[in-house]
Amino acid sequence: MIDFSAIPDDRPVLIAGPTASGKSELALQIAEARGGIIVNADALQVFDGWRILTARPDDHDLGRADHALYGHVPYDAYYSTGNWLRDVAPYLTGAQRPIIVGGTGLYFKALTEGLADIPLTPPEIREEADQIELDHLLEDLDDKTRARIDVQNRARVQRAWEVLRATGRSIADWQDDTPPPLLPIADAVPLVMHTDVDWLNSRIAQRFDLMIDAGALDEARSMLDDWDPARLSSKAIGAPEMIAYLQGRMELPDAIEAAVIASRQYAKRQRTWFRKSMRDWTPVHRP
Repeated sequence: MIDFSAIPDDRPVLIAGPTASGKSELALQIAEARGGIIVNADALQVFDGWRILTARPDDHDLGRADHALYGHVPYDAYYSTGNWLRDVAPYLTGAQRPIIVGGTGLYFKALTEGLADIPLTPPEIREEADQIELDHLLEDLDDKTRARIDVQNRARVQRAWEVLRATGRSIADWQDDTPPPLLPIADAVPLVMHTDVDWLNSRIAQRFDLMIDAGALDEARSMLDDWDPARLSSKAIGAPEMIAYLQGRMELPDAIEAAVIASRQYAKRQRTWFRKSMRDWTPVHRP
């Protein structure tokens, strides 16, 4: 699959790929063969509370190599790309070479291309934005910002509105002042998983069955009393479906089927992102 001996020992390794594509196993193989610490670049695996459903490393994998930034954020906390950049920065100059692996394309983009240092949005402004219709949020944005964002994506539009409301500057202006990246792509070994769609869809279904066997329902049951679908951690694939089953709103087979479909749709969105944004990355083909 890949010649590990061709990977320089002094260069960070980046491994991006869709869910269930085998990127975590590849990271472990590189760490075992060439050394390094595996650093998480998945926006859901940063949270505690959902270890099984987010496929965070289990105890066996944690024993194979050092890991960082997995489950280090409380499940009820807010966490942004900027937070992740601040957390990952020390590992870029640490004693061990980082092997940064995950499926969140925006994390990799910010790491290798830079991210505007926009102040955090005050909670009261986010609460205000939550109550405003999408069309009205768009009306307040400048033309340059509207041209840069997906105007059908509520989260992107609301983020732009919140930045303008909180700072008095458009998000486009902040982006134009983006500082240099923490890790230019030329200084890393960038790998991206390329998968056969049918193979990946089959793996997704098999993996969810394994998650159920490993205790995904017990995990969801432990989160049930404090469940809040608005939290970022609640976007864990399968979490809403498992909660719906425990609340009596879905039958278990239907919940599992819906979770598998959601995971396949998520993988499709990831593949589209990587295909458009990572053309210069070295492909690793699976199977």
